[in-house]
Amino acid sequence: MIKKIKGFTDIFPPLVDKYLFMEKTAREVFSLYGFEEIRIPILEKTELFARSIGDATDVVQKEMFSFSDKKGRMLSLRPEATAGVVRAYIENKIYKNKSLSKFFTIGPMFRYERPQKGRQRQFHQINVETFGSDSPYVDVEIIEMLWTFLKELNISGISLEINSLGCIKCRPVFLKGLKEFLRQIDTKELCEDCRVRREKNPLRVLDCKSKNCQKIYKDSPIILDYLCDECKTHFDKVLDIVGGLDIEFRINKKLVRGLDYYQRTTFEVVAKGIGAQSAIAGGGRYDGLVKELGGPDVPGIGFACGMERIAQLMEISSDKGIDFYIAPMDPRALDMGFWVMNTLRSRNFKCICTFETKSVKSHLRGANKCGAHYCVLIGGDEYLKDVVTLKDLINGKQITIAKDKLREIDFSRSDIWSRN
Repeated sequence: MIKKIKGFTDIFPPLVDKYLFMEKTAREVFSLYGFEEIRIPILEKTELFARSIGDATDVVQKEMFSFSDKKGRMLSLRPEATAGVVRAYIENKIYKNKSLSKFFTIGPMFRYERPQKGRQRQFHQINVETFGSDSPYVDVEIIEMLWTFLKELNISGISLEINSLGCIKCRPVFLKGLKEFLRQIDTKELCEDCRVRREKNPLRVLDCKSKNCQKIYKDSPIILDYLCDECKTHFDKVLDIVGGLDIEFRINKKLVRGLDYYQRTTFEVVAKGIGAQSAIAGGGRYDGLVKELGGPDVPGIGFACGMERIAQLMEISSDKGIDFYIAPMDPRALDMGFWVMNTLRSRNFKCICTFETKSVKSHLRGANKCGAHYCVLIGGDEYLKDVVTLKDLINGKQITIAKDKLREIDFSRSDIWSRN
C-alpha cells in the first residue's frame, strides 16, 4: 500500500465542511470591503521568495520545497502567498489601471517543517492584500475585516497583538542597538536557532519561542523606542482608530513576524488551545516590496489566516443528512427508482440510491446509516401500481402515494401522513 507523504493530510467530512464554510464566509465578508478573489500559481521561481521573504529567514533557508526543473531553473512550491500576489500585481501591471487594488486568494502552501498540531507541511491559507495606500486607516480597515471574518466564523477567545517595525529609515538604528545588546550575551546561553539568527537576522531572535531565550531578551532594546517621527505618527493613529473599535488588543513590543518584508504596522490574532503555534492569523505592512520585486514604489499591506488552525476553533453543525433514500426491492423497480430520485433532486432534495435490490430491512438499515429523513420503498407491488411507499424515519409513519405526486407534495405538512 502506498501511503501519503509525512506532513500531508487527507481532508474528509466533517472537517472539509469547516473549510468550505471558511471559504464561503471569506468571500461574503471580503466582498463587502471591495476585495476581489484571484488565483495564483503554487509553483514560482525560487528567486521570488528569496528576494521577498529574505535569504536569512528560516523559511528560505530551511523550509522551502525547492528543486531544479529539466532546464536547470530553481523552482519552489509557495511557502506563502504574498510574494506571488505581488509578482502577479507587477507582471500584469495592475497598478496602471487602479490606484487602490484589493485582492484575496485561498489555497495550499508548503513548508518543510516538523509536523505538529495545527501545522503541516502542506497547509491552507486565506490571504488578503491591499496595494496603493499607506494610510493608517487602511491598516485598521483590514484588521477590522479580519476580526469581522473570525467573528462570523463564531470563533471566541481570540485577541489582537500589534506592533510597529519601523521603516528603512529608523529600523537600521534599532538593529544597531539590538546587535550591540546581543554581542554581550554568551552564545552558549542561546538556543541553536538564535545563535544563527543573531548574526544573520537579529530581528528574528525576538520572535524565539524558547522560554530561556525570552528571559534573556527581556531587557533587549524595543523597536518602538527607535521609531522615526513618521512611523510614530502612523502607529499612534493606528492605535487610536483600533481603540475605537470593539476589538480586544494589546501592544506586543516583541512582535516581529517571520518575514523580512514587513514594515511599520504588524499584527497577529492569537488563540489558546491550538498547539505550539498560538497565532491563527497575522500580517502587516510591506511598503517597498513591490519596488524590490521590480515594480513601482507602491505601498502594500496584507494578512494570512491559517485554515488548519482556525478549523480547530470552529464549531459548526454539519448538515450532511440525506433527505431521501431510494430503496428498490425488485429488479423491475430500478428504472422507477431512478426516475423518483431525479424528480426529487429537481426539487433540490438530497437523494441517494445504491441501485441494489435488497430487503426492506436492509434498505432501512442503509437509510438510517446515512442519516436520511425519508425512505422511498419501491417493491414489486408498488411498481405494478405506479406508486411508492414513503416512510418518515424520524416519526416512523408511512404512506403510499402515486409516483407523480412526488413532483408537488409538501413533505413538511403533517396532514399528508393521514392519507391512504
